[in-house]
Amino acid sequence: MRKLLISALGLVLFATSGVSFYQSRRLEEPVVLSDGVTDVKRLGDYFEGVRGTVNDANLYFLDSGVPGATMLVLGGTHPEEPAGRLAAWLLAENAVMEAGRLIVVLSGNRSATTVTRVGGAYPPDFTIETDWGERTFRLGDRWSNPLDQWPDPEVYIHHPSGQYLAYVDIRNLNRTWPGRPTGTLTERTTYAFMELVRREGVGVFIDLHEAELQYPVISTIVAHDRGQELATYVSMMLSDMEFNIGMEYSPVNLHGLSHREVGDHSDAVSLLFEAPEPFLDATRGRTTREQLLTGQDEFVMKAGEAGLLFERIDERGWPIAVRVGRHTSTVLQTMEAWTELNPDRPMRVRGVPRYAEVIERGVGHWLRDPASAPVSRLRVE
Repeated sequence: MRKLLISALGLVLFATSGVSFYQSRRLEEPVVLSDGVTDVKRLGDYFEGVRGTVNDANLYFLDSGVPGATMLVLGGTHPEEPAGRLAAWLLAENAVMEAGRLIVVLSGNRSATTVTRVGGAYPPDFTIETDWGERTFRLGDRWSNPLDQWPDPEVYIHHPSGQYLAYVDIRNLNRTWPGRPTGTLTERTTYAFMELVRREGVGVFIDLHEAELQYPVISTIVAHDRGQELATYVSMMLSDMEFNIGMEYSPVNLHGLSHREVGDHSDAVSLLFEAPEPFLDATRGRTTREQLLTGQDEFVMKAGEAGLLFERIDERGWPIAVRVGRHTSTVLQTMEAWTELNPDRPMRVRGVPRYAEVIERGVGHWLRDPASAPVSRLRVE
C-alpha cells in the first residue's frame, strides 16, 4: 500500500509539472501593433531553413515612406534578460517612424523563451501591471530549448572561424553568428537574420541585452569597428543628459557574437547594449518574479560591499523600468546621433518613451490593451 501511495503521489507531481511545462511553452504573448507598423513578415521569408520552426520569428516593419537608413532592433536573444524584449515591445507598440525604417524583433530566439535554466529555479513567466490590467510574458533561458535542438557536441566549433567555444553555446544565439544554412536550429536562425540584414540593407543593427553585476561588460555599448564613432557619440550624450553608459570595442578575435559577426559579414554597423540585471548574479537570493522586476537583492548588495561587482547597487536595486528605459533612450539616442553623422540617411521616430518617462509612468503604461485593439492590429509571439 505504501508503494502504491508513493507511486500515486509521483504520478500527481508528474502530471501537474507536465501541465505547467506545457502551458509555459505555449503561453501566447499578444502584440498590439503601433500605428507605425506597416508590415509584419516572418524570418522564414528570408531563409527557408527556419520556416515553420519555433524560431520563425515575427518581424515588425515600420516604414516612414521618407527615404533614410534602416535600423534593426533585436530583442529576445537571451530571453532571461527581459528588459531587452520589453524595450523592443515598446517600440513595436508605440513607435512611428518619420524618416527611414525600423525593423523590430521581439523573440530573436523564441525557442529559448519556452524553457528556463535547469537548476536555476527561475520562474517561467512574469507579469507587468498596466493602466488597464496585466500582461504576462514568458521569461526563458540563455540557450535554445533542448526539445528543439539536441544533442550538444562535446566541443562547439564555431563556423566559419573554427574557434572552440563552450559546448552548450551551440544553442546560444549570441555565439552562433553569422550562422550557417546547414547547421543547427540556432545556427540557421542567425543565418536567417544575416540574410534579413543583407537583403533589407540594414544600416544599424542593435542587439538588446542585460548582464549580471559581476560581469565586467555592463552598462555599456559594445561596438564593431565601424560603429565606434557612433557609439562614442551616443555614450557621451547619454552620460551627460540621462545616465552613465560606457563604450567597449568589439574583440576582433572573439567570434560568434552579434557585435562582431554582423559587422564583419554585412554593411551594417553592429552594436550591443548591456543593462544591469541582478537577477542573473550567482550571489543572488531567491530567484522570484518580484526580484526580477524590482532588481533588489541583499546578497548582490553584499557582493558589492566586498568589491565583487562591476556596477553599483543599493536598496533601490535595478527596477525593470530603469533597465527598459535605458534601452529605449539608447535606441533613440542612436537614431539621433546617426542622423547627425549621416544627414543624407536620416532616421527619426516619435511615440517612444525615453528613460525618465518609462521610470515615471512604468513599463506597463506603454503597453497597449489587446482587448481594445482591432483584430487586424494584433499579433502573437
